[in-house]
Amino acid sequence: MVCFYCMSVNRKDVRDFDEDMPSRSIKSSGKGRKGRSLGGKGGESNNQKANVARSFTFKELALATQNFREANLIGEGGFGSVYKGRLESALVVAIKQLNLDGLQGNQEFIVEVLMLSLLHHKNLVNLIGYCTDGDQRLLVYEFMPMGSLENHLFDLEPGKKPLSWSTRLKIAAGAAHGLEYLHCEANPPVIYRDLKSSNILLDNDFNPKLSDFGLAKLGPVGENTHVSTRVMGTYGYCAPEYAMSGKLTLKSDIYSLGVVLLELITGRKAYDCSRNPGEQNLVVWSRPFLKDRRKFVQMVDPLLNGQFFVRSLHHAVAITAMCIQEQANFRPIISDIVVALDYLVSQAESSDSQGGGSQTGKQTNQHKEN
Repeated sequence: MVCFYCMSVNRKDVRDFDEDMPSRSIKSSGKGRKGRSLGGKGGESNNQKANVARSFTFKELALATQNFREANLIGEGGFGSVYKGRLESALVVAIKQLNLDGLQGNQEFIVEVLMLSLLHHKNLVNLIGYCTDGDQRLLVYEFMPMGSLENHLFDLEPGKKPLSWSTRLKIAAGAAHGLEYLHCEANPPVIYRDLKSSNILLDNDFNPKLSDFGLAKLGPVGENTHVSTRVMGTYGYCAPEYAMSGKLTLKSDIYSLGVVLLELITGRKAYDCSRNPGEQNLVVWSRPFLKDRRKFVQMVDPLLNGQFFVRSLHHAVAITAMCIQEQANFRPIISDIVVALDYLVSQAESSDSQGGGSQTGKQTNQHKEN
C-alpha cells in the first residue's frame, strides 16, 4: 500500500441543533491550510454580501417554477421535490420544496439555512434564499446544470459519454476541498454527515459542489472526541463505528469520502440490491481487491475502457483504502487527502496535455493476454 508522502508531493432533532448554535456559532478558524476565511480571502468569494440568503414569498417561487410544473421537476429526495426555476431577475435556480407530510424535513430545513448562510466556499453549493410562508418551506440554490455525480456514474443512457479518469479525479479532489473547508476552516468544525454521489453537484465544467446540509452537525471541540447523535445518513456510506454507536467524528466523513472514491473508481453504487449477494455492498465487495495491488485493475469501471494510468490508479486506490479503514483513528485527515488528490489531478492534467507518459490500463490488460 502506498502512503501519501511516497507520491513525491511538494506540498437528532431540531432541538439538538438549536442547543448547539447560540453558544457555538460558526466562525473562521484562521487556521485553514491556505489561511482562507469564511469571507472568502484567497479567492473563495469576491463579495460575501452577495452570498447572504434572502427571503422569498411563495408566490415568487411559484411564478419562478410556473406553479411547480411537472416539466420543471429535476429531482426528488427525502426532503421533497426539486424544481428548475427562473427568478424575476432572470437568474436560473434550483428550488427545493419541503414535503409537508415528512417528519424530517422541517429539521433539515432549519439546519440547512443556518449552515449555508454561514459557510461559503467554491466547493459548497450556494444558497440563494428560502421561503417560510405559512406552512411552506422552500430552499433556493444556484442551478448546477450537469446535475449530480450519480447521474454520470450509474445507469447511463445509451450514447451518454462516461466520465474520463481525469474528470473523476477532478471531482474527487473538489469534493475533498469542500470537506476540508468544513473540517479545517469552520470553527467549530462541521461534520457533513451526508457525503454521497447524489449530493455532489456538477457545473458545466464538472467542478463539484457539496449540497444538502440538512444532516450536518457541529463537530467536537476542546477535549471532546466525538458528538453523540442519532444515526442518520444513507446506507452504504455511513462509517461502521457511527452506525453502531451513534458517535460522530470528522473521520466519519472521511469514510464516506472513501466510499465515493470507490464509486468513482469502480462505477458501482455504494449499495446495489440488484447485484448478487456478496456484491451488493461496495465496500465489502472491494476488500479482497484492495489487499492485492495486482487486482486493482480488475476493480476499474469497465466504461473507462482501459483509459487510465495504472500508477495513478494505484495511488487513488491507496487513498481510498485508507479512507475506508474500519478503525476510525487509522483514517487520514482531510488535509492529507486533499494534498494527495491534488497531486493526482496535476499528474493527470499533465499526462492529458502531453498525450501520454505512462502505461494505461488497456495496455496492461493487453500485456496480460500476450
